[in-house]
Amino acid sequence: MAENGPAELLARRLAEDPSRPLVTFYDDTAGERVELSAKTFANWVAKTANLLVDGLGAQPGDRVVLVLPPHWQTAVWLMACWSAGLVAEPLEPDVAIDGDGPYLLVVAEDVLSAPGWYDEHGANADEVVGLSLHALGGPLGDHPPEVLDYAVEVRGYGDRFMPYAPVDADAPVLRVTQGTEGTHVTFATSTAAELTRRAVEAAGEWGLGAGGRVLTTAPFTTLGGVLAGLLAPLAAGGSVIIQRNLDEAALDRRISLEHVTAVAGAGGRGGAPGSVRRLVI
Repeated sequence: MAENGPAELLARRLAEDPSRPLVTFYDDTAGERVELSAKTFANWVAKTANLLVDGLGAQPGDRVVLVLPPHWQTAVWLMACWSAGLVAEPLEPDVAIDGDGPYLLVVAEDVLSAPGWYDEHGANADEVVGLSLHALGGPLGDHPPEVLDYAVEVRGYGDRFMPYAPVDADAPVLRVTQGTEGTHVTFATSTAAELTRRAVEAAGEWGLGAGGRVLTTAPFTTLGGVLAGLLAPLAAGGSVIIQRNLDEAALDRRISLEHVTAVAGAGGRGGAPGSVRRLVI
């Protein structure tokens, strides 16, 4: 088991099978499909981690709030944070950001451009990075001048990342929503070692194998979403299909064409009886 954090799971996959697809992304509203091998995914992770550390001055233990939809770039940002020993905090756009302590904010363009959102939720961040999420890497549209454009900034960083110090396996690296009571939100924190242990355990509990293909519509804002959307398939030697804006009419055909073995999140009908496992996350 990779006790030193999720980045070790990715390193193991790179050593074993760098060219096989690791992350596939669909957006049915935009008509997009993107596929990344383990090597390509790792290059994006390295560039993003270098941006965080060398460009934004992030240090181990720093907090990075991610207001991003289910997307391959969200998975990249999570792994980049873990590679650098940062605490990733994925949030839904309507959840208020806890103002205790400094944080970096990473936000999707559609959220950033919503009237009043930045002033209410993001103005207190030390640094703000905006993601256009365009399939061809297009830049942000109109945005506050202090917001960094990820698509522009990340290009200048190297595709190999070496942390200045090993990631502390017992240090927190993920803070996710645990529950809500009215307007009060509770959070759960996981260390690097706990995340990799939970990934291995989830892969076993869900029956994921080296050829497993998990299709997920779940957001990355809960532990179950993080496990199904990246870490459990990675730990099993499988791969993940991250689905945004699912067209229900296309689901059964997609399950067949993508050789899906398990489905997580809303909308999954599970394909032919007995052929596809439904994950409870």
